[in-house]
Amino acid sequence: MTHVVTEACIRCKYTDCVDVCPVDCFREGPNFLTIDPDECIDCAVCIPECPVNAILPEEDVPGDQIHMIKINADLAKTWPSITKRKPALPDADDWKDKTGKLPELIR
Repeated sequence: MTHVVTEACIRCKYTDCVDVCPVDCFREGPNFLTIDPDECIDCAVCIPECPVNAILPEEDVPGDQIHMIKINADLAKTWPSITKRKPALPDADDWKDKTGKLPELIR
């Protein structure tokens, strides 16, 4: 099993999770992070680091977020690796509690 970044990350892109990942499985897009399912070792150290609770084990992804499993896998194939923490997006705090952010995802 792998871990999945859900819609909660969109337009926030806090990167606290990146610093603790032992295998550098995070990939970075313009306004979202993904987890490469081929690299993730299911260690779960990233989960408590996410300030918006956007990371879940694949088996715990709720029904309304199942589409994020495929999105993570697809985007991880083309987005570059991120291995060090960066500042969150400038308006991340404005977006962190919003839901239904999929239309905001920049691919």
